Amino acid sequence: MDWEGPGSADALSGAPARVPETQWEAAVGVLLAAVETAEPVVLACHVSPDGDALGAALACGLALRAAGGQPLVSFSPPMRLPAALSFLAGQDLLMAEDALPRRPTVAAVFDTGSVDRLGALAWLAEAARDVLVVDHHATSTRFGTINLVDPAAASTTMLTAELIDRLGVPWTADIATDLYTGLVTDTGSFKYQATSPAAHVLAARLLAAGVQHAHIARRLWDTHAFGYLHLLGDALSRARLEGPDALVWTWVDRSDLDRAGLDVEEVEPIIDVVRTAEEAEVAVVCKQDADGSWRVSTRSKGRVDVGSACQRLGGGGHRLAAGFTSWTGPEETVGRLRAELAALATEAGMSEAGMSEAGMSE
Repeated sequence: MDWEGPGSADALSGAPARVPETQWEAAVGVLLAAVETAEPVVLACHVSPDGDALGAALACGLALRAAGGQPLVSFSPPMRLPAALSFLAGQDLLMAEDALPRRPTVAAVFDTGSVDRLGALAWLAEAARDVLVVDHHATSTRFGTINLVDPAAASTTMLTAELIDRLGVPWTADIATDLYTGLVTDTGSFKYQATSPAAHVLAARLLAAGVQHAHIARRLWDTHAFGYLHLLGDALSRARLEGPDALVWTWVDRSDLDRAGLDVEEVEPIIDVVRTAEEAEVAVVCKQDADGSWRVSTRSKGRVDVGSACQRLGGGGHRLAAGFTSWTGPEETVGRLRAELAALATEAGMSEAGMSEAGMSE
């Protein structure tokens, strides 16, 4: 991404200026109209929301309430916040799915690339008159009537920050806290490749608005129940390194979680340890949910597009970080993922060969 200097959209809010101006105008128009007419605005995010999804939805909700609106924030049940996100501001805006208006005028969806990722809230995409999608996934299907989608943005909260600016709402410390949480979550505390100059500009504004960054970092990454330490040891002890792409993987089943007294959301950080294996290009962690399904998290160091592979398996995400849900055991699940990665590599090779032949023929 090119740095545009002071006075650009990047410098002001940290949001990449790649969303068409017509979409920004439409988004601001429908939201302000809902505020003026006192109509509830439903703000939703994907199933099992992470810091970026929930941070974006809550930050926008706080901004709309400050403007005099009636925001309702929700996500697919069970509506249980991971312990690491229990500090987020605006949780009083959370509303259960069955308490939402059945035909809202406006529904805004955050960090959600496709309708199915809304889970039990998928009906919103059809029921709402205007559907605003705020997202940064390359795999986004842009299912909204208005789409603020930019894969170049480091986080959905970067786009949400721009939206709040355009609504004319000043950032409070609470709004800034939720925005910052999404920013550091999806940049890995500014370690991931998605980190840009604009991300640091946004971070500076958020810190100036009153974010307690050390507290947020401690809650997100440096606080775990004692049982997590034992579970981490078990997961690492069974890690495997195999395959042509040096894929490292492990799993955590229900017996592990029950023994440690943890929810499945609490073991997401395991992937950040597994991915540090020097020999591995791709890291995978399979975590068994209460219904028997497996949540599969993947990470790539740059050469492999895990986002496309996960999308083929019913999930999605980014090129370097993605996931999907599987109903087969870890062995078979990782085998299917490996097959998709191999197919993508073959297709890429054929594409490159075709381009070379075309060049030679010219």
